[in-house]
Amino acid sequence: MGTRETTPQKTEDSERRQAIGKHDASWQAASAPAPTAHHTDDVPVPATLRRSLKNRHIQLIALGGAIGTGLFYGSSESIALAGPSILLAYLIGGLVIFMVVRALSEMSVEDPQAGAFSYYASRYWSKRAGFVSGWNYWFNYVLVSMVELAVVGSFVNYWFPAIPTWVSAAVFLVAITCANLLGVSKFGEFEFWFAIIKIVAVIAMIIGGLAVILLNLPTASGIRPSFANWFTIDGGFMPKGLLSRGADGQWTGLLMALCVVMFSFGGTELIGITAGETASPRTTIPKATNSVIWRILVFYIGALGVIMAVVPWNTIDGKTSPFVQIFDSVGVHAAAGILNFVCLTAVMSVYNSGLYANSRMLYSLAQQGNAPTYLGKLNRRGVPVAGVLTSAVITSLAVVVVFLWPEFAFTYLMSITTIAAFINWGMVMITQMHFRKSVAQGHGPEAFKGLTGQAALDRIQFKLPFARITPWLVLTFMVLVAVLMAFSPSYRVALVIGPIWVALLLIIYQLTEGRRH
Repeated sequence: MGTRETTPQKTEDSERRQAIGKHDASWQAASAPAPTAHHTDDVPVPATLRRSLKNRHIQLIALGGAIGTGLFYGSSESIALAGPSILLAYLIGGLVIFMVVRALSEMSVEDPQAGAFSYYASRYWSKRAGFVSGWNYWFNYVLVSMVELAVVGSFVNYWFPAIPTWVSAAVFLVAITCANLLGVSKFGEFEFWFAIIKIVAVIAMIIGGLAVILLNLPTASGIRPSFANWFTIDGGFMPKGLLSRGADGQWTGLLMALCVVMFSFGGTELIGITAGETASPRTTIPKATNSVIWRILVFYIGALGVIMAVVPWNTIDGKTSPFVQIFDSVGVHAAAGILNFVCLTAVMSVYNSGLYANSRMLYSLAQQGNAPTYLGKLNRRGVPVAGVLTSAVITSLAVVVVFLWPEFAFTYLMSITTIAAFINWGMVMITQMHFRKSVAQGHGPEAFKGLTGQAALDRIQFKLPFARITPWLVLTFMVLVAVLMAFSPSYRVALVIGPIWVALLLIIYQLTEGRRH
């Protein structure tokens, strides 16, 4: 995956610059703003990506990106691993993800393109890196969408138990696919309202929990609701320590919780994917990116902090959502139905975002020459229809696999999803270093023309903080979490599958390149 080839370095650099030049014109044309002349959808317009996503769309896509069933249901697993110290784990993990998004946004602001990190890897690192990054991300989101569609039936069955789960999956797959074919502005509207529902639900829970604490309402546990419960119940704030092994042989503690926490933040990189269709990327992307850190503080740390102040952390067993438990504990039993609706919305949001991201990634890969050319075509609405339909068909096949062999699918395919997220984030950090190197050498985006060295680096508008050391710190942290994954049977398989998966992508790249030449 490195930049070294069997040819001499000078020849490689020359070929890469030629490839960059060849693709730049098509990229600039493909991602240009839509014509300002008045038109309707019935009037033919140039086949370009439309910069139709507004600031409110990007802000809510950013806010809703990491809020899903992982927070509403999965948070019980992380609380069981670390107790109240899970708040510290989310803070640490959130800071790391914030730096990943900042690194991606540094490139997105200066060179806003569909496909984001795959395009940047291809241009500033190597075509091979762009291939691995793009197809890894695409397949990752196919698997994520697969799981979401596979469980959508369970939420529908809460109200309509007679409806087969595969029917629910099929209906939602078709509906969301059709929505994605309407154009990027429609995608933005759907995501805006999906995110609003999730955000309102979390804020309502926080406000309701604070009211329970301030009014000192009695709870089912008999323990007075208070933030002091973080420090006084069953071992205090860090009951499992940094790393400890229980009588059952399972490893727990703050460090082990990081494995669960990190994968809660999948989806934050969607900000970069939207850059190629954002109306004002130089102002909108920085605002959305900087909102990530307080989103983590409010929606993860704030929500879980309030939950553990009302519901003793050692009674959160995962049988029901912690969000339901907090209302059940004070006698509000309608919460289960409300949360079921919110989770159904979250599932639809994940598939909607996944299909959007995957279609743009296939479009980007086709522009790079890393995917069949038919995937690089746009319709009159600026939608890569072939990318949308191809992703939808492959996802539907993956859902069939889940229904037929659920144990195999969730054990092995989801392990690839787990490690694919880390591959993604790691490649973003390495690509950012290559981006800065290219900028300093005078090979940056058009806006840097004529600038080299420090003068060129100073020209970067939205800089990654402490850019010389931050990528290395993030990569070191990811290696640490990968080591911790070896302590958990459920994550250990990912460490085996991950290298095999990357090797497979590299082999496919080599075979496709060999066939071209």
